[in-house]
Amino acid sequence: MQYQPHPIETAHITLTAEYLKLAEILARNSHDVWVQQRLDDGWRYGPQYDLTQRYHPYLVNYNDLPDREQHSRRVTVSETLKALLSLGYRVEVRDPTSPPSLFLEDQDLAVMVQGLTRSAELNLSSLLDLRREIIRIQPRSSDIYRTFGDALLQLGEPLMAYDALAEGLRYWPQDLRLQQLLALALARSGSTVTANQLLVQLVEAGQQDEETIGLLARTHKDLWQQATDPAIAAMQLELALQRYQQAYQQNGSVWTGINAATLALVKGDLTQAQTLAQRVRSRCLEQLTAPVLGRGEDYWRLATLGEAALILGNCAEAEDFYGQAAAIGQGRFGDLSSSRRNAVLLAEVLGLDTDRVKHWFQIPKVVVFCGHMLDRPDRPQPRFPAALEGTVYRAILERLQKMEVQLGYAPAACGADILFLEAMRELKGELHIVLPCNREQFIQDSVDLIPGANWGDRFDRLMQDATEVVIASGNKLEENDVVYEYSHRLLYGLAKIRADQLGTELIPLAVWDGKPGDGPGGTASTVANWRRWTDHVEVIDLAAILREHQARSALSLDTALQNGQTAASAAFGNAIDPPLMNAIGHSASPPASPLASSLASNPALATCDISSREIRALLFADVVNFSHLEENQHGPFAQHFWGEIAALTEQYPILMKNTWGDALYFVFPLVQQAGEFALALCDLVQSIDWSTKGLPAGLNLRIALHAGPVERTVDPITGQLNYVGMHVSHTARIEPITPPGKVYASQAFAAIAASEDLRQFTCDYVGQMPWAKRYGTFPTYHVRRVLAGM
Repeated sequence: MQYQPHPIETAHITLTAEYLKLAEILARNSHDVWVQQRLDDGWRYGPQYDLTQRYHPYLVNYNDLPDREQHSRRVTVSETLKALLSLGYRVEVRDPTSPPSLFLEDQDLAVMVQGLTRSAELNLSSLLDLRREIIRIQPRSSDIYRTFGDALLQLGEPLMAYDALAEGLRYWPQDLRLQQLLALALARSGSTVTANQLLVQLVEAGQQDEETIGLLARTHKDLWQQATDPAIAAMQLELALQRYQQAYQQNGSVWTGINAATLALVKGDLTQAQTLAQRVRSRCLEQLTAPVLGRGEDYWRLATLGEAALILGNCAEAEDFYGQAAAIGQGRFGDLSSSRRNAVLLAEVLGLDTDRVKHWFQIPKVVVFCGHMLDRPDRPQPRFPAALEGTVYRAILERLQKMEVQLGYAPAACGADILFLEAMRELKGELHIVLPCNREQFIQDSVDLIPGANWGDRFDRLMQDATEVVIASGNKLEENDVVYEYSHRLLYGLAKIRADQLGTELIPLAVWDGKPGDGPGGTASTVANWRRWTDHVEVIDLAAILREHQARSALSLDTALQNGQTAASAAFGNAIDPPLMNAIGHSASPPASPLASSLASNPALATCDISSREIRALLFADVVNFSHLEENQHGPFAQHFWGEIAALTEQYPILMKNTWGDALYFVFPLVQQAGEFALALCDLVQSIDWSTKGLPAGLNLRIALHAGPVERTVDPITGQLNYVGMHVSHTARIEPITPPGKVYASQAFAAIAASEDLRQFTCDYVGQMPWAKRYGTFPTYHVRRVLAGM
């Protein structure tokens, strides 16, 4: 008779992070108890299990167990905890001040997120806190992923939404709503072609529902707006209109109807546009009188009424409805941006003031920041003494309020950086932090500079509050290392990507004394780079603030002397530092060194050979199916496959090129050159029928790109130029996860390409990818050539 097990039902139980921590502790303890029992019984460690000799291979530290054994112990303990919870028990810590652990069912968590979505309290921080709180053992439904993805899209976070939705699709790969939302996340992140391809596949597979067709129409509309070739633009516009009309005819939904009306107006068919707009307007007004379903539904009704009013020629009514929608949709930057795109499009067609229309939506601008650190105690000439902290903070806060920003990108050094981030936090904005090197070294070099000050605590609080923290490089090796220059370039690129996603303005802001800096990566060189990339940089004049402070201090000193105090006691009473006393009346800095002057006058620091550490673009490639070569094919491979690539390299300024086995390693001066070469290489390899060369027909390449600081050196064995460092390894870890015939790149490569506004290729987000050899999980991008006419 076969035994039929009947375990306690635990599928409805989800363990929190605290319970999972407890499960890990108990798994380790159960292993130690088992080991102790075996040792007491006379067992000893042996590489193979031997009952006679009492050898066992698992009498080792828990960390040294095979992964499958660790997993088995975790599952046993986790299931025990879930059984206890299912029976109504709970585990409480002894400390009465600690919050009790909770467990939630899938639907409970979904209801919580939906409640946030429909309230005025929806914000990125609350969503991320909620997601971090719940770690699931075995998801039971796709609802939570749908809800998270939709909420993140509302907040204008398409990359985070993509990651959440992609995770859900790992469990439910056929879930239609997850696929639709993933396509929308791709479209809003700028990966228009990929989104279009995904939706075309859904339609060809038989998905003819209104949502899928409408989203496909949206991607055609995006492709129309991106096209530079008139013929391609006209084709994409026609496809978009046809798909919107098809979707509207299926269900009569207001969102596909109003988009069809807008595109009909763009094509010059005013009668059709106004007919559709009137129908949509009537239906929206009927829905507004119905019971309220939620703030999200009301937002789209009001925004649609605004769009209909524009088409019908009633600008005042459009402003009123859009204003009501914007009031409901505060903080929903993704939704606001989507509505504004159509409103601006209509304004352009109708000849209206687009700046006025943009103002209706109040989408905040994105600001990227840099500024001077607080003076070290041994600084001979004051630039940013501690006495200016309050004044500089107020200047930053006032400027941010004036510029209407809520998304900030900055480093976090003591001084202007931390003051900027604290001002952003006071304005309830998003904090995105890029550190040039690992946290411990950064704190030592750039935070803990003033004995007895609380900058370290303030730094820790900001790191906890940050939406995103990016570590640009692992280590800073020397003074004035290029990692600072590198981190500022990443900072600007990431901010620009975010601004482009929202369709809003990127504003560089600096707290700067206007003088040449000490080298690359400082405030002066960063401002110089910004001025290459954009027409306007906002500057808070630190030198003027210092002069005003010195003048007040001098006046206070004169007054004290007139009242009979000695100079020393007056200086003490006014808390003027000795360096500041020496600087009164001497506001000019000492003459800059020739090196500092040269750096300030040449912003193209990424291509300057000023030291052995340089910011370079790196390429790794590996030959697919190389292992299929027969012995007699290695000669033809070298002659033809490597020969064709060698000819291509002659057309590009490659600093270093190397091969070993079936791998390529190239170093380029600039990201643009590396991207263009990678795509040309990809096209070359796929354009040749290698079977005609006596080689396997399926030969192909996986190509990976990255950019970062590398050490320029001479290999002592080969005597050849070489570039080494952690960023070389970084690049090598991307190549194995790249699909054959594709080019994948790091976030750093995509950010620097964005900072330089490159138009030769685009970087489409493909998600958080686990790179090779357990290197970690990183944001990864697909590099592709811009389509002809796009």
